[in-house]
Amino acid sequence: MSNSTSPSRPAVDPGELFEDPYGVYGRLREEGSVHRIAGTDGLPAWLVTRYDDVRQALADPRLSLDKRNATAGGYRGMALPPALDANLLNMDPPDHTRIRRMVSKAFTPRRVEALREPIRRTADRLLDSLSGQDEVDLIPSYAAPLPIIVICDLLGVPQTRRADFRAWTDALVVPDPTRPERAREAVGDLLSFFTRLIADKRAHPADDLLSALIAVRDQEDRLSEDELMSLAFLILVAGYENTVHLIGNAVAALLAHPEQLAALRADAALLDRAIDELARYDGPVPLAIRRFPTEDIVIGGVTVPAGETVLLSLAAAHRDPRRFPDPDRLDIGRDAGGHLALGHGIHYCLGAPLARMETGIALTALFERFPGLSLAVPPHDLRRRPSMRSRGLLALPVRPAGRPGRSDALTPAG
Repeated sequence: MSNSTSPSRPAVDPGELFEDPYGVYGRLREEGSVHRIAGTDGLPAWLVTRYDDVRQALADPRLSLDKRNATAGGYRGMALPPALDANLLNMDPPDHTRIRRMVSKAFTPRRVEALREPIRRTADRLLDSLSGQDEVDLIPSYAAPLPIIVICDLLGVPQTRRADFRAWTDALVVPDPTRPERAREAVGDLLSFFTRLIADKRAHPADDLLSALIAVRDQEDRLSEDELMSLAFLILVAGYENTVHLIGNAVAALLAHPEQLAALRADAALLDRAIDELARYDGPVPLAIRRFPTEDIVIGGVTVPAGETVLLSLAAAHRDPRRFPDPDRLDIGRDAGGHLALGHGIHYCLGAPLARMETGIALTALFERFPGLSLAVPPHDLRRRPSMRSRGLLALPVRPAGRPGRSDALTPAG
């Protein structure tokens, strides 16, 4: 990466970025806030690294999410067919305002709170299957299925249709460079999945979010067909993908810092603050969704031309010592409430209250059930997904070594 106006040389070695993202972003952040980069795909973009600039840019209406405001030749993000691409991550007001208002009814505090006991029952059921095992991988056995079950229940996805969903989204979010056809196949599979699902819900509506959205489309004509399908796609993917990694990263961080876990056990009132700190310390989203200036704009003293791609590094912002003292240290007593892991401004995550609740319940249930839980490998041997879009673990091997019980109880976050 370079501050020059030409992205002719690689921004950074991809392997180094995957191995030490916070170190790489930290060096860039101290060199300057804004960098002209050449990404791993060779397409140019501007990377913003300092907290104040990232936070301000997240809420700047001149930074559009609509790809129609992008100039040719720059990075535009994930390529999807129109039926999956007409979603909130590609929209500005007024369309963004219209659709967000409809979806927000599904995430009211009362609706989210009503999910608390079902989520806890699901967590306990998943943990039942881990009892008695010497070693287990918490990602496929716990961190992944919990959010998938929750969001599929919310949308009304039948149990028989959930089996392949994670494989499809993995192929899309973390494409295999040796098998590019897998991502294309996954897009086709997802499109077929949502086409059939919406047809089923039209024929047999139920008391779920997807049936309600179909009614808005068919009876009130406030959604196009592409918007309906894209919205279902976004809710299902975003509703579980980031939460899987938030839970997995949080468990790994606490097990790697036993003094922090002990502090949390000693004071259940720290749970809400701990979730903020865990999201800041090692959040699931290194980069915010790409943006395109609608006019020439100055960020961190650098002029970014209209239409060029801007990438906002949440990972760099979260380790900025100008905002978070001693930022490389996990401290669950810290006030990390200004973190940006769930966004900022009009694009703040609609499902944030649900994600926080799920994470709090997941941690509470896990550490209550297995008070002796420990990592089965050294922390530095944990393998991460090779992705710039998400930061998550490929596996989280642990030794339960605990006894069933409700000791050292934590109170789930709201």
